[in-house]
Amino acid sequence: MPGLMLLDTPSLYYRAFYGIPESMTSPDGMPVNAVRGVIDMIAMLVRQYSPHELVACMDADWRPAFRVAAIPTYKTHRVAEGGAEETPDTLAPQVPVIEQVLDAVGIARIGVPGYEADDVMGTLTARASGQVDVVTGDRDLFQLVDDSRPVRVLYTARGVKNLQVVDEVAVAEKYGIPGRSYADFATLRGDPSDGLPGVPGVGDKTAAALITRFGSLEALLRAVDGDGDLTSGQRARLSAARDYLRVAPEVVRVARDAPLPEADLTLPAKPRDPDTLTALSERYGLGGPLERLTSAL
Repeated sequence: MPGLMLLDTPSLYYRAFYGIPESMTSPDGMPVNAVRGVIDMIAMLVRQYSPHELVACMDADWRPAFRVAAIPTYKTHRVAEGGAEETPDTLAPQVPVIEQVLDAVGIARIGVPGYEADDVMGTLTARASGQVDVVTGDRDLFQLVDDSRPVRVLYTARGVKNLQVVDEVAVAEKYGIPGRSYADFATLRGDPSDGLPGVPGVGDKTAAALITRFGSLEALLRAVDGDGDLTSGQRARLSAARDYLRVAPEVVRVARDAPLPEADLTLPAKPRDPDTLTALSERYGLGGPLERLTSAL
């Protein structure tokens, strides 16, 4: 059923950048592999799923202060000189072009100062009244799945042409946890790629077993303080990690209440600004991808 589709735009343009050769350039020689890839991804998604609403969710802040305050190591390995995110030199100039194309087409583009794209998606999902499809290559967003609405993730790990549909059943089958428990599971396990240490000595299997047994991180911590069914080793490890477990959920869980601007989310039937789109097409050599996207719309 047509509904709301949310694009994890940074995830998509990184995938396009690394998946398409940099030899794909504009007439003046600027690499436009990420730009072309994102346009073609959106065209494929629109053609296959026909969403009524579509939002390109953006990182207005890739490393929000509230997450860094909670866990200072959050994404530290990606910090470039001056505090910006470390981005490939040939990708950085393409991001503004992607934004200009989205605006000229008329696809809603939302980013909020102090929040990541994940938080935009979390908030839009919380506000939605119908089906939501979240397009991402980030497993962290598995925490949004909800079969009752439904909210599902279209996971791009194998590419947009081979999307994996992730729902509660898929989460339960892959990780051995209740379908809506991914955030608690990820908190215990940690994620080195985001600078989240997790609980030392607690890997995937132990984290899954604990969350399945107790139902939630909150219930598990109550068991640590009480007479819960834990081995002495588990109790010791969890007790030693209490400071981490106190703050980590705020880092791992996406915001559901980010202050989003008002925006028309409706997928346009034709480009909003065709003259600008034509100029962008000529400037960056985007004729083929833009024709495919316009046709899909």
